[in-house]
Amino acid sequence: MAAEALATEPDYGNWSSWKLLLGLGVAAVVLFFLSFFSVYFLIAAIAVLAEFAFLAYGRFMLSPRGGNRQEKLWDLLIQRLEWDGNGRAVDIGCGSGAVAIRLARKYPDARIVGLDYWGRMWEYSEAKCEQNARIEKVADRVSFQKGDAAKLPFADEAFDAAVSNDTFHNVRGVKDKRTVLREALRIVRKGGSFAFQDGFTAKMYYHSEIEDLLETIRSWGVEKVAWEKTMESSLGITSILIWGMK
Repeated sequence: MAAEALATEPDYGNWSSWKLLLGLGVAAVVLFFLSFFSVYFLIAAIAVLAEFAFLAYGRFMLSPRGGNRQEKLWDLLIQRLEWDGNGRAVDIGCGSGAVAIRLARKYPDARIVGLDYWGRMWEYSEAKCEQNARIEKVADRVSFQKGDAAKLPFADEAFDAAVSNDTFHNVRGVKDKRTVLREALRIVRKGGSFAFQDGFTAKMYYHSEIEDLLETIRSWGVEKVAWEKTMESSLGITSILIWGMK
């Protein structure tokens, strides 16, 4: 707590979790030791090590010392949000509060809500979000709460705008992530704006091609929706940014 009180710079963490990296590293070491008993353990160790290397490289490229892709994608998400900043916005899967806080800084008259489940494997927490908001001097206009993106604790059309960054595919208990996407749109008012980034090309999550997904979104009563590729993620999935107006 004392360290948090003394912090003068926000800490937004990294999408590539160090906890996951640590777990993979330990697993690789154990499997290499077990490879003395069977070649199958060696094959498994090499596979785990390859995943470790991929995630470690991704962590570096997302960080300010690498390609800084994480911050660039946050900024792009906000740029694509066609909103005048009047009213309320929600950041679904807010993580460390980066996008919610950026919205509050860009729109001084807006009220922002950040929602997340804050699972143990990530570097995020509600306390970290609140600390970052205080440091960025927007704590009076940004609030954070725990919640499930599959069952958002908000009324229909409760917000003027909604954003989400690389969250929907991580929602557990929902096989077809189109359900999570529709839930996010449910809380946006008619005429409101949205911008969501996720692995929308992944059929394992969304069960359709991107153009078919856009048609499905339109069938939900969305007036305008557009898309663009943003980056390649693990398993060869292309991350897509979709935005528009309900």
